[in-house]
Amino acid sequence: MYRERSARTGLALALLSAATFSTSGSFARSLTGAGWSPAAAVAARISAAAVILAVPAVLSMRGRWQSLWRNAAMISIYGLLAVAGGQVFYFNAIQHLSVGVALLLEYLGTILVVGWMWIRHGHKPHRLTGAGSAVAIVGLVFVLDLIGSARLDPVGILWGLAAAFGLATYFVLSSKVDNDLPPIAMAGAGMTVGAVALLGLGAAGVLPMHASFGAVDFVGRRVSWLVPVIGLSLVAAAIAYVAGIGAARLLGPKLATFVGLTEVVFAVLFAWLMLGELPSGLQLVGGALIVVGIALVRIDEIRPAGRLRMRLSASQPTPRLKKRQ
Repeated sequence: MYRERSARTGLALALLSAATFSTSGSFARSLTGAGWSPAAAVAARISAAAVILAVPAVLSMRGRWQSLWRNAAMISIYGLLAVAGGQVFYFNAIQHLSVGVALLLEYLGTILVVGWMWIRHGHKPHRLTGAGSAVAIVGLVFVLDLIGSARLDPVGILWGLAAAFGLATYFVLSSKVDNDLPPIAMAGAGMTVGAVALLGLGAAGVLPMHASFGAVDFVGRRVSWLVPVIGLSLVAAAIAYVAGIGAARLLGPKLATFVGLTEVVFAVLFAWLMLGELPSGLQLVGGALIVVGIALVRIDEIRPAGRLRMRLSASQPTPRLKKRQ
C-alpha cells in the first residue's frame, strides 16, 4: 500500500515537474528574442531561483549540515552539468530549432539513462522497457517530422544532443537518495553552484553574457523583462527542480525520465498557446506514441513487484485443515 502511494505521489510530482519545466522554452524565447544571450537567460533564471530557494533550503537543513558536505561532489556535478550546462545547451538549441523539436532532442536523454542503469548497475531493460523505448523513439521521429520535408539545423541538433546528456545527468543524480539531504536543499545548492559557475565564466569572457532591460514581446504583448525572468526562475526552475528531485527519488531515474517525456507534450501545448507554434497532425500522433511508451515502461516497473509478491505467497506453507472429529 505504501509503495502504491509513493508511486502515485512520484507520478504526480513528475507530471508537475514536466509541466513547469515545459514553460522554460516559451519564457526564454521572449528574452533571447530581445537580445539576451542564452547564457545570460540561464544565469538570470538559476540565480533568481537560488535566491527564492535560499530561505526554505536553509530551514530544511537545520541539524543536517553534515549531509551537505558529504554530498558536495554530487551537488557540484549536479549544479554544473544538470542545472547550468543542460540549460545553456537547451537555450542554445532553441536559437536554431523550435521549442518542441529542441525539447524532443533533449529527451533522448531517457535512452542514455536506460543505458547507464544497464552498464553501471546491471539493470538490464526488460522487454516492455525496450518496447516502450522503441515506441517513444518512433514518437520522437514523428514529432521531429524526420520523415517529412522539414530540414533541421545541424547546429541546433548538436546543442539538443548536448542537452540530452545534461538531462540524463539530472535524472541520475536526482534519484540519489540521502534522507538527510532534502530535495529543496539539493535544488537550492545546485542552483547556487550553477549560478556562480555561469557568472564566473561570463565575467571571464568565456561565455557571452549580454542582456537588455527594456520591454520584451511575451504572449503577443510588450511586458517588462522581469515577467519572463520571474516565470523562468519561479515556475520553470524552483518549482520544477524541487518537484523533479522528489519524483526521481520516489520513482527511480528510469521511470522518472520516461514520465518526464510528457514535458514534450506540455511544451508543444505551451508553445502553441504562448508563441503560436501550432503542431501538425503527425506531431500530435508522435506525442500520443510517447505517452504509450511511458505507459509500457510504467507497466514494466510494476511487474517485478507483482512477480515478487507471487513468489513470496507461493513460498508460504499452505495452512493445514484440522480433521473434524
